[in-house]
Amino acid sequence: MIRAVIFDMDGLMIDSERVTYECFRKYLKDKDMDMTEEFYITLLGQTIKVCKQKVLDQFGKDFPYEDCVNQVHEMLDERLLIEGVPIKKGLIELLKYLKENHYKMIVATSSERIRVDKILKNAGILEFFYDSICGDEVENGKPNPEVFLKACEKLGVRVDEALVLEDSEAGIQAAFDGGIKVICVPDMKYPEEKYKKMATLVCDDLSEAETYIKGYCQCK
Repeated sequence: MIRAVIFDMDGLMIDSERVTYECFRKYLKDKDMDMTEEFYITLLGQTIKVCKQKVLDQFGKDFPYEDCVNQVHEMLDERLLIEGVPIKKGLIELLKYLKENHYKMIVATSSERIRVDKILKNAGILEFFYDSICGDEVENGKPNPEVFLKACEKLGVRVDEALVLEDSEAGIQAAFDGGIKVICVPDMKYPEEKYKKMATLVCDDLSEAETYIKGYCQCK
């Protein structure tokens, strides 16, 4: 029986990946550089350490990674302040359903704590979650299952009592290796066949995930 739902944040609940990619390209344009969408997709769901190494491998060891990330986040925050935090289709309805039916909910993300708290609050969804576990609070990020296992531990549930909602292949792998059912709601990249097989379901949006959860529980 599913008692808890573990949510990724960027790309799953928050429609921020496309905007973040645009901010990266804007930063790089001033340095006569560019980033392909294919390369950006390889960064999704990865730890800060892995992302940094990938970027340095791509743009050179002297690339000012910290300055880049700081400025990209400033540009992103400015856009979110002006345009509001864009949430994914079906999110609010899903959160309300889970809350009304007494599911435990937690966020497990590769993003840093300071950013996570700000985004969840500004999106008006912080109240739905028991807690969150962030990328700077684990030793091993996705695709390692540590963040999801810690989420289960914090909620006091077994892995077979939890369900992960993810958009990235790294997140699918992490949930699968942790022995936790995972529903994938793709964002910028549809999962390759290898990862599709690891997922319990691949949905077009969170409304479909809600339908699955309702049906699954009725069968138990």
